[in-house]
Amino acid sequence: MVGKVFSNVASNYDLMNDFMSGGLHRLWKDRLVSKLSPFPGMKHLDVAGGTGDVAFRILESVNSIKRRALQDPLNDDLQEETRIYVCDINPNMLDVGKNRALEKGLGEDKSLVWVQGDAEALSFEDNSMDGYTIAFGIRNVTHIEKVLSEAYRVLKWGGRFLCLELSHVDIPVFKELYDFYSFSVIPRLGEIVAGDRESYQYLVESIRRFPPQEKFASMIADAGFQKVEYENLVGGVVAIHSGLKI
Repeated sequence: MVGKVFSNVASNYDLMNDFMSGGLHRLWKDRLVSKLSPFPGMKHLDVAGGTGDVAFRILESVNSIKRRALQDPLNDDLQEETRIYVCDINPNMLDVGKNRALEKGLGEDKSLVWVQGDAEALSFEDNSMDGYTIAFGIRNVTHIEKVLSEAYRVLKWGGRFLCLELSHVDIPVFKELYDFYSFSVIPRLGEIVAGDRESYQYLVESIRRFPPQEKFASMIADAGFQKVEYENLVGGVVAIHSGLKI
């Protein structure tokens, strides 16, 4: 069912994110990448990132750092190869990302690697990634524990796990407004903009089924991560969870 939902919404996914969040999802993803602190030569895995929104930001950050470094003669020998693996189970979402890469002039960039794969059974080797991000994806998996276990497995020692996810608002008046917006406005937007009310009804309901921030943080810790913390944005509409493999 989830596969069908994302096949249906793929072509309008980023447009609908703009409508649903008033464009704030762009700032949230910027914040996610800033907490990652990308660096040239890193091996990074972005899961459920088919449209490339997070991967493009990471690559832009890496290239910005590299340009500054290459201006220093002492760093002229910087030849490290950055690899950002964009992993998504849905081929339609990956196609959107590949097309966006072409539009951005990144179609031939070897730093971006597009991989169709399951977050619960990744094809990557143990201890192979410097960083792992998943944005607005983990609430749609079947077994969250398996995803967290796989994230821990593929990360190197010292690697950072970061998850951006729609979460739970705990401010009473704001929560009532948010619930009204979620269940009454978002499905209607999906119907008008994307011609698909049912998929966006599911997306809203999936947010409510996702564990609250404290519970999810404890699940990350149970997977083996240390220094687990989270940052609420917009009163808990979204949260960025993080952890280290140490």
